[in-house]
Amino acid sequence: MELEDVTAPVCCAPLSTSDLGEAEAVELAGVFKALADPIRLRLLNMIASAEDGEACVCDLTVPFDLTAPTISHHLKVLRQAGLIDGERRGTWVYYRVIPERLTRLSGLFALPALATA
Repeated sequence: MELEDVTAPVCCAPLSTSDLGEAEAVELAGVFKALADPIRLRLLNMIASAEDGEACVCDLTVPFDLTAPTISHHLKVLRQAGLIDGERRGTWVYYRVIPERLTRLSGLFALPALATA
């Protein structure tokens, strides 16, 4: 199943405070499916924590005992989920996270403030 490209930033309320519509649930499920793989989680972490905010694909292949096409596939899944973007510079592609998407995901798990009496 090919994931839909969802790079347009969309704001959403935390899961604990609003009804989640079907379209948004389907879109978010695709993002979580992309994140449900340990290799992709590690790749996203490596890109997000890169010194200049971006990581060359040449550096992303080193820590894994995987072929370059396999790493490329995982990066493609992260791109299609709207979590990263890439730019070709000569032979290499440099990847960076899309901060709005990560902020959106983190906001989903915000708990409502408890009222104090």
